[in-house]
Amino acid sequence: MAEIELKNLTIDFAGFKAVDNVNLTVRNGEFVVYLGPSGCGKTTTLRCIAGLVKATSGDVLFDGRRVNDMSASERNIAMVFQFVSLYPHLKIRENIVFPLKARGVPRAEIARKLDWVVGIFGLAADLDRYPASLPPGARQKVALARAVIREPAVLLLDEPLSAIDEQFREEMRWELGHLQRELDVTTIYVTHDQREAMSLADRIVLMSDGRIVQVGEPDRIFFEPENVFAGQFIGSPSMNLIDLVPVDGGLRLGDSGVTLTPARNRIPQWAVTSRRKLKLGVRPLNVHLVEPGVPIASSLAVDDVFSVGRDRFFNFSIGGNAYQGVDKRPNRTTPAEAVHFVPEGLLFFDAETGRRVTGDAA
Repeated sequence: MAEIELKNLTIDFAGFKAVDNVNLTVRNGEFVVYLGPSGCGKTTTLRCIAGLVKATSGDVLFDGRRVNDMSASERNIAMVFQFVSLYPHLKIRENIVFPLKARGVPRAEIARKLDWVVGIFGLAADLDRYPASLPPGARQKVALARAVIREPAVLLLDEPLSAIDEQFREEMRWELGHLQRELDVTTIYVTHDQREAMSLADRIVLMSDGRIVQVGEPDRIFFEPENVFAGQFIGSPSMNLIDLVPVDGGLRLGDSGVTLTPARNRIPQWAVTSRRKLKLGVRPLNVHLVEPGVPIASSLAVDDVFSVGRDRFFNFSIGGNAYQGVDKRPNRTTPAEAVHFVPEGLLFFDAETGRRVTGDAA
């Protein structure tokens, strides 16, 4: 294992800052997931940690040792890419032990390590097969086994599941998390898929435009996003973001005519008296359908109610903009023309900066 530290890391490509002054510490044995849209700098950061891309400025440290000038082979890392690159003419056992043979490791040691990784990855029945005969998920497991058989200090994974069909991806996602815990190796994983990030990560590093937006445990980023980007990028369906208009005694939801008040809707008093222009952020799971006449409800137009698997959602409109909520009513045959915002799920964002605002900040 190794602790990885990035200090003021900047990577510039002909005037374009792909990575802009990034600072981060990845602890020993931690599973950190870099998450963000395409082009945000997450893969470039990973490749710099691997030694495949040179930093323009700043430092990469392994266990406190600066490794900027060390080659990838000197850093004791293993990397698995999006597309599996196994040798098609070699059997699975030969693919797995290839890095050890290339280094001249003694046969007895190769046999010991092969037994070790085969047991971890459950590949004993496939050792004498060729890669083409395995399903995509199994081929990716072989690539992972080949990567870890050298017992690297750091395991780097660049979207390793994105090329696998969805039916295999769910299984591999669970297995990958289990394997990382068993291997206890410091792991950095790059993805644009928030489901992978939320299910695998000890911590998520959310990136946008070459910079770190937020670092934290999955639940914290989901429930306490630091800005509008984090709130809307994480979560499916995305967080509702609604303009707030100050009026006497409360905050009106856009031009809906519906006003949230401290007494009825338990919104904080500071939000009502704040001089900032605010937006309300509320996740669909905190917006419920209720029957007309419920005191805490707001009379908003419900456009549609629909099911996705076991979940039942609804759409509602404010000023021509569509938003979503979750229908949790036990009796769904009664009319549902009112919407309830769960007070504990209400977040407030500065309309100009996009930063989340709390009572202390206000």
